[in-house]
Amino acid sequence: MKLYGKYIEVLFKSQMQYRTSFWLLAFGQFLIPFSVLAGLYFMFERFGQIKGWEFSEVALCFSIIHMSYALSECFARGFDSFSALVGNGDFDRFLVRPRSTVLQVLGSKFEFSRVGKLAQSIVVLGWAVSQQLADWTMLKVLVLLFMIVSGVFIFTGIFILAATMCFWTVQGLEIANIFTDGGREMAQYPLNIYQKWVTRFFTFIIPFGCVNYLPLLYLLDKTTGNPLPYTLAPLAGILFIVPCLLVWHVGVRHYRSTGS
Repeated sequence: MKLYGKYIEVLFKSQMQYRTSFWLLAFGQFLIPFSVLAGLYFMFERFGQIKGWEFSEVALCFSIIHMSYALSECFARGFDSFSALVGNGDFDRFLVRPRSTVLQVLGSKFEFSRVGKLAQSIVVLGWAVSQQLADWTMLKVLVLLFMIVSGVFIFTGIFILAATMCFWTVQGLEIANIFTDGGREMAQYPLNIYQKWVTRFFTFIIPFGCVNYLPLLYLLDKTTGNPLPYTLAPLAGILFIVPCLLVWHVGVRHYRSTGS
């Protein structure tokens, strides 16, 4: 963790060499998600609700997913741009260093300008929470934080899986965006508005449902029966990182240098 902190410090200093560019980019990241949120607002303004979900409830789901995605983009961006390391042969240097390749790829790139997107999500989260009639207990606050952390692990796991494909394809595959950008767009709504096969896939294969739906029912007092499974559901998102790391290590063992 000390080395990881040093990576963060060095790359933060390098990005702050162009402060105006950094803050303009962060400001742009702050504004862009509002266009998506505006689309949600006008849709609910027209239809009132979607399968029993009000706008403020979907806004809560929206803020959690976008906050998770912003944090993952900031701290796991190295995996998202991993194809460049493979293509130019820089990954070969990582293999001869006495540290984990996961740590080195994580520390190869950070996108601190995503603080703008994170700030926007915090604003929406604060508003959405203030609109809920449910009583907010300390346990609900902890579950909310648990959901955000779980979302970070899921998006990071998807970035790792997409990066692992580069060991065989060299270049990153655009199909991976179905589960990163597409997953973010899909998960900003509660999963029960989709068809059953979509809900099952994104609950038992890629566990977005354990972040944006099951614990959300608990936060909004919509659960039936024992609430414990709803509060522990985000744990599945954290465990999702384990098979992703196993696949990554399989890819590393099969890596052949590009010869660059």
